[in-house]
Amino acid sequence: MVVYLVGAGPGDPDLVTLKAIKTLQKADVVVYDRLANEEILKYASGAGMIYVGKRAGAHSKKQEEINQILIEQGKKYDSVVRLKGGDPFVFGRGGEEILALQEEGIPVEIIPGVTSAIGVPTTVGLPVTHRGVATSFTVVTGHEDPTKSEKQVQWNYNADTIVILMGVGHLEENIKEIMKYKDPQTPVCVIEKGTTPDERIITGTLENITQKDINPPALVIIGPVVDVFKDIQNKKP
Repeated sequence: MVVYLVGAGPGDPDLVTLKAIKTLQKADVVVYDRLANEEILKYASGAGMIYVGKRAGAHSKKQEEINQILIEQGKKYDSVVRLKGGDPFVFGRGGEEILALQEEGIPVEIIPGVTSAIGVPTTVGLPVTHRGVATSFTVVTGHEDPTKSEKQVQWNYNADTIVILMGVGHLEENIKEIMKYKDPQTPVCVIEKGTTPDERIITGTLENITQKDINPPALVIIGPVVDVFKDIQNKKP
């Protein structure tokens, strides 16, 4: 018995890894997230499917319930795939699931995925680092667990580029905090439904980005690399 934690990538089913496909093809059951493109499930056509997707205000299953499902399925089947959007370890709570499974003596293997934090901006031609412009980037959640006793995200990051995942619901309050540390004219790019046919790109500044129509799921990139992206777009042949 093995439970595989598999990253499904940022949305485009062609961006799933070959190793992930091979693992899905031998799966007895697949436990999958909302952000894992269902097109990828075709590689596990003979497997049972268990949906445990989450979205703001409407969680199908709590994390503790998901852990229990993985334990139950891991004890029942030889090959269980936990399919997670992006990468299992980038705000995917993969570490929590591993610990829960290990406590029950269930072996775990991890197959990384293309995280949206890099895959989405790269796909549209937005470099999160650029020589002479940005030598560092920070990936941060825009939606901390409300049950935490103390906030860990303080928004005082010194990185040249900030990439915010799951940040649309709290965008206004987060941007307000970021402007305590960065110039209000700092460029911002928001990419909705990145790498999918419904992808949409919105640009602005810290000062005006919250006035624009933005819908989840979306990724927010803050920093001068957004101007590099605009330059790349303007010089397209």
